[in-house]
Amino acid sequence: MFCYQCQETANGTGCTIAGICGKKDDLANMQDLLVYVVKGLGIVHTEARELGLKHSKVDEFIVNSLFMTITNANWDKNDFYNKVREGLNIREEIKFSIEKAGSQLANTSDFVTWYGETTLEFENKAASQEVSILATRDEDIRSLRELITYGLKGLAAYLQHAAHLGYKEDSLYAFMQKTLSQITDDTLTLDELIALSMEVGKYGVHGMELLDTANTSTYGHPEVTKVNIGVGKNPGILISGHDLKDIEQLLKQTEGTGVDVYTHSEMLVANYYPAFKKYDHFVGNYGNAWWEQKREFESFNGPILMTTNCIVPPKATYKDRMYTTGATGVEGVTYIAEKEDGTKDFSVIIEHAKQCDPPIEIEKGEIIGGFAHNQVAQVADQVVDAVKNGDIKRFFVMAGCDGRHKSRTYYKEFAEELSNDTIILTAGCAKYRYNKLDLGDINGIPRVLDAGQCNDSYSLVMTALKLKDALGLESINDLPLSYNIAWYEQKAVIVFLSLLYLGVKNIHVGPTLPAFLSPNVTNFLVENFGVGSITNTTDDIDMFMNVVAN
Repeated sequence: MFCYQCQETANGTGCTIAGICGKKDDLANMQDLLVYVVKGLGIVHTEARELGLKHSKVDEFIVNSLFMTITNANWDKNDFYNKVREGLNIREEIKFSIEKAGSQLANTSDFVTWYGETTLEFENKAASQEVSILATRDEDIRSLRELITYGLKGLAAYLQHAAHLGYKEDSLYAFMQKTLSQITDDTLTLDELIALSMEVGKYGVHGMELLDTANTSTYGHPEVTKVNIGVGKNPGILISGHDLKDIEQLLKQTEGTGVDVYTHSEMLVANYYPAFKKYDHFVGNYGNAWWEQKREFESFNGPILMTTNCIVPPKATYKDRMYTTGATGVEGVTYIAEKEDGTKDFSVIIEHAKQCDPPIEIEKGEIIGGFAHNQVAQVADQVVDAVKNGDIKRFFVMAGCDGRHKSRTYYKEFAEELSNDTIILTAGCAKYRYNKLDLGDINGIPRVLDAGQCNDSYSLVMTALKLKDALGLESINDLPLSYNIAWYEQKAVIVFLSLLYLGVKNIHVGPTLPAFLSPNVTNFLVENFGVGSITNTTDDIDMFMNVVAN
């Protein structure tokens, strides 16, 4: 195996024996094979589209398949066998439709000609050199191809959430498929791949905008909310991940059952939406970021529903209480499938919860969030006045992912050491490093403004653009605003590319730069966008704050 798509990859270069995340080589190879098959689908369906032969099931298949390969999403090798088999059959259907239309497939590469049927054939192909990331020998070409691939994986996650709420945009699917085709083309130059990566950022903005519209149109705009982090006396169900439709259905089905519902990690954002506040049995949030789940899931006592990525292979002590749905999977864990009408039946989880003890309390109090772009717009005048008066000297976007590395204590220390005239704008699970700290407020404005999930980084961009206009500035880069982003997996990559497309400069990424960025690609990002890494809190704060004086 070879995998370097997450921040924790072995030695900061790549996992070659087993994944630091817990994946074995056979599972990692099968994920690579699914991506290989998806690229082939991208090739044939792009050609089919050009002939007016659109196959709608391809859109959903590609989005779901890419989502499954995101770090910590799916651990069930059988799911990948089935998905590869399905993908190959869909590809052959499309090829047949092209031939039936009297046309010939232009691309006859291995991506579109290889076919297998048995598990052994899949495993042999998955372990072959041609399926590996390292099949692209040129380091810089490989770097850009993987940057684009990981961006598409992140975009796929957001498109799946939007589609679950009935929001789809064909141009996004068409772009994704064409791009999958293009990154198999050995004639593309470095400059062309750089341009393509920026285009991925453009569609990333569009994808996050679509999801924001889907979420807010369905559930209302997030509101500033104090979220309980204690526990009640009833048995509970803990729901983690990102899919808001899943928690909507769970809340409806648990109403009146005597079972409470708690959010975990990125699902914290559900507490901010007006549509969910009407449920009396919606208690609040339990626990912290994804990587602490082994300890927190054990003490929760009740069943846990994983709706998206961020699954750590479960301990035996609570594995029988874990359930998966959507793109997720764990071998030996019950999967809740979506029915043909788009609904899910969570009754088995509810009945399970009734047999469990209430959660063990691990903390008390409240945390505040819900500062999405619509909410911030309502207090824009107050914020602008504070900037003009000098009460707010600088904003820091500290969005992104949390992770296990000890070096991530940097982000807690950074937040603590910032002066009291600064505001932190955050989204994603990186916030768990500092969202429970008592950092006070500035003229009634909390110093940590949480917009929500990683996809709500779009909200932070919208907030920045509104502040730019309100302050009469020419560029978003003229704002007293710095980007100190923590990354872990591929949804952070699409956010990063989206920010670059929007022209944001001087983004600092940590705790380490991605291993998939070659030295030459890294130099390009440094020279053209001012992308940097982190060092230590003291020097970094001095560097960021001195930008104002310069």
